[in-house]
Amino acid sequence: QVQLVESGGGLVQAEASLRLSCAGSGRTFSNYPMAWFRQAPGKEREFVAGISWGGGPTFYNNSVQGRFTVSRDNAKSTVYLQMNSLKPEDTAVYYCAAGRHPRILPSRSPRDYDVWGQGTQVTVSS
Repeated sequence: QVQLVESGGGLVQAEASLRLSCAGSGRTFSNYPMAWFRQAPGKEREFVAGISWGGGPTFYNNSVQGRFTVSRDNAKSTVYLQMNSLKPEDTAVYYCAAGRHPRILPSRSPRDYDVWGQGTQVTVSS
């Protein structure tokens, strides 16, 4: 069974940090681009960050550039999202996703990902 499992969400105050983890199984995820998306209530799911199958390059939504860092440990089939200087507008459910096709750059469109985690809630209070 192919699956992704996120962890690390929680309730924090503004300017705090969190690190999300996403552990994969059932597929050789090291061959695939990976990404983080988020969805706030009443809003569409949006791209947050993506990382190529080999670990670089990386891509970010302009709203998180300079504050968030995506990384991966292919030996552990795990992707991370380090989130610093969190803002209330970062509040959302965060999802990790694996790309449909191997060995390509990560896309910003959710349609290009076929395996999704269950999501982890991140809430930032002001």
